Amino acid sequence: MNLSFFDQFSSPSLLGIPLILIALTFPALLLPSPDNRWVTNRLTTLQLWFINLITKQLMTPLNKKGHKWALILTSLMIFLLLINLLGLLPYTFTPTTQLSMNLALAFPLWLATLLTGLRNQPSASLGHLLPEGTPTPLIPALILIETTSLLIRPLALGVRLTANLTAGHLLIQLISTATVALFSTMPAVSLLTLLVLFLLTILEIAVAMIQAYVFVLLLSLYLQENI
Repeated sequence: MNLSFFDQFSSPSLLGIPLILIALTFPALLLPSPDNRWVTNRLTTLQLWFINLITKQLMTPLNKKGHKWALILTSLMIFLLLINLLGLLPYTFTPTTQLSMNLALAFPLWLATLLTGLRNQPSASLGHLLPEGTPTPLIPALILIETTSLLIRPLALGVRLTANLTAGHLLIQLISTATVALFSTMPAVSLLTLLVLFLLTILEIAVAMIQAYVFVLLLSLYLQENI
């Protein structure tokens, strides 16, 4: 029983072929395709308005040099948002519950922001490791602490996204299992747990959206430090 709770986090396969690539490419089918018509339907207009809203929110903290990253950050935001929301559907697999995938997204982008800062303004980027006015005896320890905090940023990004989504999926499965188990013996308690499950599902929808936004927002803040 305990092992079955974690079966939802294992990558599905068909004839020995992992299907995680299909899960990763499926959200692209929900995006609007290029069209030459002047007048589009309401769904496409709503999608474009939402993409424009996301882009404005992400680009507000950045200066003009950081606007070159608009396409990457907006695409990543929409990608994570769709995957997180689609993973809440029954009998689906959520790739963002895999720490390896989240680290594969976080580490290259974090490294790109770091290398951008070292290339454009090396003195300012290295200056973050040693705040001004630091007492001389604390300089070695402070440099070590700041370097460690800098290097664990991609790990923190990946673990935060993985932990929040994994905890939410486990809670939903535990409460749904309790609802079914109590239905035949204690219907009143089962209805109460069903209400809790409904409220938890709404909460998890909000968490899925917030975690996608926080992941990309932190990357944009790391970028702002280095440009």
